[in-house]
Order: sequence, then structure tokens, then C-alpha cells
Amino acid sequence: MSADNIHHVETAEQFDSLLAANTYVAVDFYADWCPPCKAIAPIYKSLADKHSAENTLAFAKVNVDNVTKIAARYGITAMPTFLFFKEGQQVAVNGQAMIQGADPRSLGAAAEKLGGLAQKRLEEAQAASA
Repeated sequence: MSADNIHHVETAEQFDSLLAANTYVAVDFYADWCPPCKAIAPIYKSLADKHSAENTLAFAKVNVDNVTKIAARYGITAMPTFLFFKEGQQVAVNGQAMIQGADPRSLGAAAEKLGGLAQKRLEEAQAASA
């Protein structure tokens, strides 16, 4: 993981490993040429810095032009698009299967929800090992 708490996915194998290694994963599908992607990037970074939890909640970025296999797998046609995963399966968060566009309010709410779920999962694991 890079120092900024965001996994920069470069291959399909790396993406699949990330899903397998974390209970929850938030993914930002972006393109370098996309102005809204650049606008939301600092917000996504701050959410990752606040909510990332090792092996429990990971934040990833996938450049759709470089990792076309993953973009095609999930039918990504607009950027930015944010998807959420639980135990390797795509899930809806707050009733949204995905967030399309630079929508800081929806993205923040989804990150808060995932952060809360991740924290609960960590607390349950600690209680079970006590």
C-alpha cells in the first residue's frame, strides 16, 4: 500500500488479491484525462486516510485506460465511478450499487458507512480473541 492509504491497482490479479485480502473495498475507477476525477481525488484520499483499516477496509484506484480488463468486468463507461465490495462481491452502500460522477456527498456517506462497518468488524474480532 502506498503512503496515502490508497492502493493503485495496475493489474487484474492485483485487484483480485486486494478484494480477497480485505473485508470491504471501495474502488475509484478514473482516467487521467477526466477533470471530475481530478476534482474528487483529494476528497477520496481524505476518506481513505480517515477510514482505511488493514485487512478490513481498503480504498483503491483503477485507471480505466491502463487496467481495461477490470473496467470491462464491471461495465465502467463513465468516470469517475465508485464501486463497493464486501468479501469480494460488489454490494450497494446506502442503497447505491455505484456512484457515478464527482459526488462528494454520496461518496462521503458511503465511506462513513463502510468505515463504521469496518470498525464494528474490528471490534467483534477483538472481542472474540479476548
